[in-house]
Amino acid sequence: MKRSRPLVVVVGLAVAGLVMLAWTQTWFTVHLDHSAAVVKTVAADGATVVPQYTAVAIASLALFLALTIAGRVVRVVLAVVQVLLGVAVVVTGISALSDPVAAARSAVGSVAGVSDIGAVRQVVTRVDVSIWPVVGITGGVLAALLGVAVLVLQRSWPGPSRKYGDAATPGSAADVSGSHASDGTGTSDGAGTSDGTGASRTGSRAPVVRDAVVDWDDLSAGLDPTAGGRRRRAGPDHGRGRIVGASPDRRRQRQRGAP
Repeated sequence: MKRSRPLVVVVGLAVAGLVMLAWTQTWFTVHLDHSAAVVKTVAADGATVVPQYTAVAIASLALFLALTIAGRVVRVVLAVVQVLLGVAVVVTGISALSDPVAAARSAVGSVAGVSDIGAVRQVVTRVDVSIWPVVGITGGVLAALLGVAVLVLQRSWPGPSRKYGDAATPGSAADVSGSHASDGTGTSDGAGTSDGTGASRTGSRAPVVRDAVVDWDDLSAGLDPTAGGRRRRAGPDHGRGRIVGASPDRRRQRQRGAP
């Protein structure tokens, strides 16, 4: 059941293609009265008889493609829409098949020079029906049944795959390491030793975070911002931590903004 989605999608695309094929074929061959029209017969294809088929078939194609990536709630909505599309195909096909003259009215009127349905019926002597109306209606029935099948089967289908997860930002590692460095376990001092816990922090040093404002301040103070001992470590404020390797006097001067 879990692997039924590819099969349903393929069958749905085939059914939509079948409806589109029926739309392109000749549905009715209308025979006209010789005294009322120049030509003897008029061929009415699906584009003339049921112009709605093309829009319904394209919508069905897009719907089944969307089923490949849709979640559970969206799948239910798409299944209901698919049932409605299938019903629309069946209703329009049966309507055209029940009254071929009215369905081929535009094709006959362009040849006989009449537009009123009563006048069109007067010039028509016989109508030959092809197999394509039945093919189109059958496609509509299959489309509606596929919508019902999606409603039943989609419960066992897996959710949409997350091909791309949440990509880590360049500063995410620094944020995590900085949070570990500044949590309740202790805070490292200027000499690189730990607090009351007495554990060394040498093995879990936080990555260096470069800050353009801090680098500019270092240059203004005559310091080399690229020197390892003058870099700042990531802290809770993302780069606003203390200077590693600097003396306490220098840190107090930097905090007051003095050169």
